[in-house]
Parts: sequence; C-alpha cells; structure tokens
Amino acid sequence: MSDVFQSLVDYPMVKVPGGEIDLRDDRTTSKWKVEIKPFLLARYPVTKELYFAISQKSSISFDEDQTPVVNISWNDAISFCNLLSQKVGLKACYSVSNDGEDIICDWDSNGYRLPSEAEWQYACKAGTTGYTYGELDKIAWYNENSGGTIHEVGRKDPNAWGLYDMLGNVWEWCWDLYDENVYGSYRIFRGGSWAEEARGCGASCRRRSHPSFIIDDLGFRLAKSSSS
Repeated sequence: MSDVFQSLVDYPMVKVPGGEIDLRDDRTTSKWKVEIKPFLLARYPVTKELYFAISQKSSISFDEDQTPVVNISWNDAISFCNLLSQKVGLKACYSVSNDGEDIICDWDSNGYRLPSEAEWQYACKAGTTGYTYGELDKIAWYNENSGGTIHEVGRKDPNAWGLYDMLGNVWEWCWDLYDENVYGSYRIFRGGSWAEEARGCGASCRRRSHPSFIIDDLGFRLAKSSSS
C-alpha cells in the first residue's frame, strides 16, 4: 500500500463513549430514548480527496481537495463504506440484495458504515443540552456566513469531543429509515449545511429523502463499531 493511499485510509476518528440520547419527531410529536454503545466517528465529513481516491469514479483530480464530497446519494455512501472496508482489509458492514432493494447492516462488523441517527445526534451534542453545541458562527458554515459556498473541513471550532462540521457545511446521511409506513425507503440526514438557515443547523433537526437523492449540500461521515 502506498504512503499516499495509507494516509487517505488512516482516517482520523474519535472514540465516542457509550450513553443514551433522547430523540424526537416533531412531525408526529413522538419522543423516544436510545441507548448508545461506544463507537468511532470520523472527525470530518468525507472529503472529495478521500472519496474519489477510493472510488475512482472521476477522471478529474481531486488531490488535496479537503471540501466535503457532495451530490452523493445514500446508496453511494453505502457502496463507498463497503469499498473502503474491502480496500483496507476490514469486513464490509453492508449486505446488498441482487436487486439493490434490501440492505442489511452487520453492526458487529469492523468495517466502515454510516452512523445511526441516534449515534449522530449523540456525537453532535457531545454532552451538551442545547440546540447547538456552541455559538453557530464559530462552529458552523451556514447561509449567513458561508458566502454561498462549501468550505474545507475543520475550519470552524469542533465540539467538546473533537468532531468538526457536525453542524453546517454539509448535511450528512445516516443509516435510518425515516418513517417506513409513510415514506417507504426514505433515509434520514442531519446537521444542516452552508445553504441552510440557522434554524436548520441544530443537533435535533431531522430531514429525509429517497436513498437515490443527491444535492450539492449533502454528503456523509464515516463511523465504525467499537471492538471494546
């Protein structure tokens, strides 16, 4: 494995301790509590450099491009997690049916995956209790300070656990279905973006779309189950 490739796959991750988080759905006015096992979460959203170096889906060079990759569907993110796991000798988390309709996650796998929405919110809040984990201008790129564009990862203050860009810059896909009975296969994304108003950049703000949906302010972040 080359030094360049090794530097890409040795992705900086934070060990998130176990705990619990209260989730809510304002649409249905429902609330529920989720127990969180310790897990690993990347410090930054997946960048263009990492995504295109691993997937080799573009002839355009994105070397040293540290902006988050966007226009990535939930299906693309799942495929990338499996591909990266395979390239570095880890067990892929996701099993996909031949027609691509059924996807199962092996939560005991040591490979890369998307965080659950409970994991995402728990890690975003990092022990805080407010809608954001700090003053929004200091921690997030959103419509009032982004200049109408995406920004390199890690340029704003991290949360208390050392995670950057959890709010603003790009929305991030999570594993979960939104409401299967109402929305079918729609998946959840979290966190707000460079184009979003302040009210959309909060730890408990939930959005959803079809797993094939792509847009220029939606990306993803890598997670891994912890072995301890």
